[in-house]
This record gives sequence, structure tokens and C-alpha cells, in this order.
Amino acid sequence: MPNIKIFSGSSHPDLSQKIADRLGLELGKVVTKKFSNQETCVEIGESVRGEDVYIVQSGCGEINDNLMELLIMINACKIASASRVSAVIPCFPYARQDKKDKVGSRAPISAKLVANMLSVSGADHIITMDLHASQIQGFFDIPVDNLYAEPAVLKWIKENIPEWKNCTIVSPDAGGAKRVTSIADRLNVDFALIHKERKKANEVDRMVLVGDVTDRVAILVDDMADTCGTVCHAADKLISAGATKVYAILTHGIFSGPAISRINNACFEAVVVTNTIPQEEKMKHCPKIQVIDISMILAEAIRRTHNGESVSYLFSHVPL
Repeated sequence: MPNIKIFSGSSHPDLSQKIADRLGLELGKVVTKKFSNQETCVEIGESVRGEDVYIVQSGCGEINDNLMELLIMINACKIASASRVSAVIPCFPYARQDKKDKVGSRAPISAKLVANMLSVSGADHIITMDLHASQIQGFFDIPVDNLYAEPAVLKWIKENIPEWKNCTIVSPDAGGAKRVTSIADRLNVDFALIHKERKKANEVDRMVLVGDVTDRVAILVDDMADTCGTVCHAADKLISAGATKVYAILTHGIFSGPAISRINNACFEAVVVTNTIPQEEKMKHCPKIQVIDISMILAEAIRRTHNGESVSYLFSHVPL
């Protein structure tokens, strides 16, 4: 593949290396460091003039530092005469701040701010995965390819859950109903959702299960899990409603705060996440966590974008 360079930010070098290996390329030379006053400094170590540049940086770890590093790397490549700069952001930062709620009318729409920052820094194209709210694509005036982990999730279910034909796909909240019905339709199984009722602010939620999981394997599906309160509460609800086993499949496993201890104490057979966020450390402390590798989906999206091919094939297929 001529005229293409892939650079890795410091948030997830392992994923960047897997993408480069899949494409048969070397990662570009880049040095990222911090001055003593904590300013980020980036030095691109090779020519990018006239090249099609891809910068891989996930929204995880030290999110603000990593976001700033990505913006600086995009700008560094742009002003070094790269022909096109694409930001590959497997987990989009600030995606949950995508609208004003009724409660906090003075709340910011930070996802739009991040979109503006990426555009102003010089990004020509964004590749991301399972956006928390797909309308974030509309915050950009540049092309955004929102890839889906769904094909890889379907493959994992069929290969790792022997009783998958007798399962129910469950959404832990009403917001994820669309995602769950899509997977249930593709597997030709039933779906259910859990409705959270709040009587008052800060009062314990009452969870109401809409659908039947009696004597079935329940598979909770969501786009991200942070502190895992909702998903663990939902698992208890499913077991008490008669489910034989409970699995959780989440695209972005953030797992902050008490998440790991909650998962260890919960009744999951397995908590399956993709490697949009590094999971090596979390897996050491939690044997229930399993990882689906999605580097081949991102690598194929880069290859197709570079060659001017359609990316929509990846919405329903896992590249071999």
C-alpha cells in the first residue's frame, strides 16, 4: 500500500500495532513527551508530505492528555503537508455529553466541542466505533465512519455460547433497545429490555423487566460500561426473573471506580468487551473479562478508505 502512513498515539499502542501488522505496514516514527510544565510535545520522525496519514488514538486512560496529543499529532501532520489526515478513534471521548438534559439546562454539549476541535486541528476524516449516540456524526462537517462491533459480537456468541439458540438478548436500559433488537433479529431470538424507574432523584432505581427470560440464557448488550452499576443490577434482576446464565457483551469496557469488584461479585458467566480500550491490567484482576479483537475491522476500514472502496461491507461482516 503506497502513500500511506500509520502513527500511534500513546493511549493504546497495542491496538495500533495489531492494525499495522494486519495491513503489513510499519508504524510511523513519532515521539510524544511532556515538558516539565506538563505541556504535550509531539515530534513526527519521518516525512508525511503527500501521504495518506492515519493516527490511531482511543479515548481512554488520561482522556484529556490523549485528546490533546491527538489534536497536536493531526496538526503536526497537516502542516507537514500530508495530503489527508484521518483520526482513528476507536472509543470516542466525551460521547456521553451529546445533548442538554431537562435537568441541567446549562450543561455543555462537549461531544460537539470535541468534534469542532478535531476539525479545526486539520482532521479530514474520522473513523470510530459504536458511538454512544450515532447523531454525533452530524456534529462534524467532515466524513465520519462509525463502525459497528455487532458482526464480531454475533461471531463470538455463536462460537462461545453453546445454547445461543435458546437465549434472550437484553438491553440494560431503554436507550440501547435499537442495538439489541438488531442483534436479536440477526440471531433470530427474542429480546427484552430493562426499564429503570426513578421515583425521586438519588433514590434507588426500581428495575422492571419487559420480556421473558425464564429458563433461558440472557445476554446483556450495551455500547459501554463505566462503573458497571446498571449492568450488575440488571444481571441480578435477570437471575431473579429465571435466567439460567447471564453474559454481558459491551463494546467499550471503561471499568472505572468500583467496576472490577462489582463484576467479580456479580453473577456473570463472562463479561465480554472489545479491545477499543486496553484491558490487560483489568483482566489480571477479573477472570470474567474476555476480549474480542476488533483490530481487523479497523484495519480493513483503513485499507478500504485508502483505496477508495466502500466501507459499508463492514457493517454486517467480520473481515477474514
